[in-house]
Amino acid sequence: MLEDFKHCKKTVGVKQSTKAVENGAAARVIVAKDCEQRVVRGIIELCEKTSVPITYADSMKQLGKACGIEVEAAVACILK
Repeated sequence: MLEDFKHCKKTVGVKQSTKAVENGAAARVIVAKDCEQRVVRGIIELCEKTSVPITYADSMKQLGKACGIEVEAAVACILK
């Protein structure tokens, strides 16, 4: 799934992904397994409340690369 992620319409980062979930624009949220839980706890709870599916990436480095950025990413969101 992460291989095709570069070509999807998406947001990267906790703040932008949270806004997408709140606005009903999120189809799926991807969270890196190795990020600090305090950073992602809010968006995970929001996804559970709004029934947005969550997928977990193995690492922040892998997620950042899948998003086509040069830095690590804790959260990304595929948009509808």
